[in-house]
Amino acid sequence: MIHIEHLAKQFSAPAAGHKGLSFKRAAPRIVQAVRDVNLHAPDGHITGLLGPNGAGKTTTLRMLAGLIAPDAGRMVVDDIDVATDTRKALARMGVLSDARGLYPRLSARENIVYYGRLHGLSADAANARAESLARMLDMRPLLDRRTDGFSQGERMKTALARALVHDPANIILDEPTNGLDVLATRALRDSLRWLRSTEGGAKCIVFSTHIMQEVERLCDSVVVVAHGRTVATGSVLELLTQTDEQDFEEAFVKLAFADEETPA
Repeated sequence: MIHIEHLAKQFSAPAAGHKGLSFKRAAPRIVQAVRDVNLHAPDGHITGLLGPNGAGKTTTLRMLAGLIAPDAGRMVVDDIDVATDTRKALARMGVLSDARGLYPRLSARENIVYYGRLHGLSADAANARAESLARMLDMRPLLDRRTDGFSQGERMKTALARALVHDPANIILDEPTNGLDVLATRALRDSLRWLRSTEGGAKCIVFSTHIMQEVERLCDSVVVVAHGRTVATGSVLELLTQTDEQDFEEAFVKLAFADEETPA
């Protein structure tokens, strides 16, 4: 279970340059990346995190993963406060970020086992998990190949196996289908459905994406963020009803761009 309430984060950015000669240094701009994000993701559920570019999705997930500290708000993973007990919370999560971060000189197996060892698994246990995940993700032919030169789909499978090696109860996926072909995307969807099921451990899965079809096919509930704020929550059907739309893309546009001119 993952619970986020009233999350906020701002950054300092360099001020825009000025024409002409000046010896005064301009004050940095303050960018409010996240203003008030709220999310509740239960076990045995796939919760979609949806929003336009710059809405604060990736910043929210980076805070949840303990990579940056929030300015305000609270994040709880299985009753563990991320801010006060980050290491214990991270042990309950498997994170697949937009930066795959594989070691190119290592094989897929070595990448997965290394990550398992970092999480305290023995060498034998980490190898056994690598074999099990390779079967689940249909990547056994990749296991003993160096990841240098892997396709996007092969890298995704390896990164996902690495994130799952310690059998986390909570899985965080930041746009995992970017750059994947149809078959790799279908394999990922099947894996996530299995992980959500009782047989797969009834995992809590938070899935960030721009692709409306993925949300409709996978997500049990959806959190829509815009301008750093949560603007809507509910199932796909509930959001369609709320916006009086039949097409989910149209519903999303209404929710995410409610305070500005609707894009063409």
